[in-house]
Amino acid sequence: MTSSFLLITFAICQLIIAVGPSELLRIGAIDVDGYFSVHPTELASVSSDFGMLKSPEEPLAVLHPSSAEDVARLVRTAYGSATAFPVSARGHGHSINGQAAAGRNGVVVEMNHGVTGTPEPLIRPDEMYVDVWGGELWVDVLRKTLEYGLAPKSWTDYLYLTVGGTLSNAGISGQAFHHGPQISNVLEMDVVTGKGEVMRCSEEENTKLFHGVLGGLGQLGIITRARISLEPAPQRVRWIRVLYSSFEVFTEDQEYLISMHGQLKFDYVEGFVIVDEGLVNNWRSSFFSPRNPVKISSVSSNGSVLYCLEITKNYHDSDSETVDQEVEILMKKLNFIPTSVFTTDLQYVDFLDRVHKAELKLRSKNLWEVPHPWLNLFVPKSRISDFDKGVFKGILGNKTSGPILIYPMNKDKWDERSSAVTPDEEVFYLVALLRSALTDGEETQKLEYLKDQNRRILEFCEQAKINVKQYLPHHATQEEWVAHFGDKWDRFRSLKDEFDPRHILATGQRIFQNPSLSLFPPSSPSSSAASW
Repeated sequence: MTSSFLLITFAICQLIIAVGPSELLRIGAIDVDGYFSVHPTELASVSSDFGMLKSPEEPLAVLHPSSAEDVARLVRTAYGSATAFPVSARGHGHSINGQAAAGRNGVVVEMNHGVTGTPEPLIRPDEMYVDVWGGELWVDVLRKTLEYGLAPKSWTDYLYLTVGGTLSNAGISGQAFHHGPQISNVLEMDVVTGKGEVMRCSEEENTKLFHGVLGGLGQLGIITRARISLEPAPQRVRWIRVLYSSFEVFTEDQEYLISMHGQLKFDYVEGFVIVDEGLVNNWRSSFFSPRNPVKISSVSSNGSVLYCLEITKNYHDSDSETVDQEVEILMKKLNFIPTSVFTTDLQYVDFLDRVHKAELKLRSKNLWEVPHPWLNLFVPKSRISDFDKGVFKGILGNKTSGPILIYPMNKDKWDERSSAVTPDEEVFYLVALLRSALTDGEETQKLEYLKDQNRRILEFCEQAKINVKQYLPHHATQEEWVAHFGDKWDRFRSLKDEFDPRHILATGQRIFQNPSLSLFPPSSPSSSAASW
């Protein structure tokens, strides 16, 4: 307790020098079971993120909480101060544009589990749910629930993300067409509001807050506990990839597959665009054997663009014969290039954790900690063909610097009461341009080139009147945020005024600005990339 008090007192002295008000000395008296840190290395670490596109100033301090009450005590102090200071929750730091930063006058709450004894996952097999700390990594949720033969229903492609982080956005992967995003599979939460209140919320209790926080970009509260719905976990996965040269045939097959919700269906539907042969063998496409590379020219009618459908069927070891028959029936209804079927079988956990293995390879080559000017868009089904012509076959040319995902989802699997924003059509596509910038690469791999390409893509959509919505959004002005939220804006703003009236939470998103806060230099509209 003494060391924590001395560290935060030193931090408050810094804050007083920066902003003046003596009332903030109250922070030095915060009694937490975790601890505060002002170590320069840690301050530098939490001011950076996966995107590496911005360099926000280092925060005043970092809180490592051991409970929701630790978080609440900090937020209550921020809320009650004469000059409210920012508090931002940080999970695994996988944001792109500094969304989890708190700025030089703020405090970052490091939510990652395991540092200060935060609660372990509590699994209730009889009721098919698990209670988890908001900073728990999804990969650890998976490992714990598998001990009971259970698993969450909906995932992200990358599991080293925190529960609170993905629920503040949506959390999507190839299961979303059937189970909906992760925010559609939450039963209950504990949330620390911008007033420092710990509120339990669900469909039956504090319903406005419950739906507002889900997909709410951290604006209404910090998720400290989430109750996640579970299902029996399969043991194995039949993982299949097939190729298409026709975009229309490719999307017809994808849309057909996501319309199936009975027993006989694939359990995961995704896809990606291949605009050059190098993409087939990059980290996202390591499924294909290097000894048997796929040549675009050998299967593509136009020699430039291919589309890959990625599907899986879950099964148990005892069902190996049945899964062969089911897959054969399902595949007969698809119109892929007949010679392009690639199949492998693997453990369920290995499939879900597939991207992490590729991450380790990139880290070994010093290719992970580089700028990531990602751009994630929801594109309405009615305009996806126009997007293909203008972007995949137009703006991108025949070179890319990372995978390009594309797959459809069903809007009726998303709860419209959440704060998440999707196009106003029954089916819409995720298009995710997950590029990495290299300082010593070709011109098409450099950061400014890729950021400019993102800008051109957004301009094309605007000029063509393709009503895209950014997923994990980044906007430069409140006018753009109002347009992003559309019909949900008035409700979202009202919830903000109710649950975070001093606008102290998640200021790095730049949606609402407290006039007394000066966190960042003026935002540049050149990049609207987002994260996974």
